[in-house]
Amino acid sequence: MSTDDKVTAARERGTQFLPRFDQNGLLTVVVTHAGSGEVLMVAFMDAEALEKTRETGLAHFHSRSRGRLWMKGETSGHVLRVQEILVDCDQDALVIKAIPAGPACHTGAATCFYRRLKGDTLVTGGG
Repeated sequence: MSTDDKVTAARERGTQFLPRFDQNGLLTVVVTHAGSGEVLMVAFMDAEALEKTRETGLAHFHSRSRGRLWMKGETSGHVLRVQEILVDCDQDALVIKAIPAGPACHTGAATCFYRRLKGDTLVTGGG
């Protein structure tokens, strides 16, 4: 078994956390509400954001637009209190179950997924 095969096997079947960051040093993160399961947002973490999140219990991300570490709610106060982190099978994506302190979306919506696609139109609410 090659070294790459051993690392892959360890990631997929082992118990050690071996996050697999992409070529930009990022992991995709889906944030859900720990109570309702509703998807709140999708973001990215680099190693620093992952470390800060685990250290503080508050969700930190890598802001691609700002090019830096960003704590969710650092200006609005709408932090995400992490309850649990789930790791996918090959450790390149995470699901964070969190309790939001206010709206999760920068638009003021409870979730970033407040619209649905109906034909070629975006519809807000139950429509």
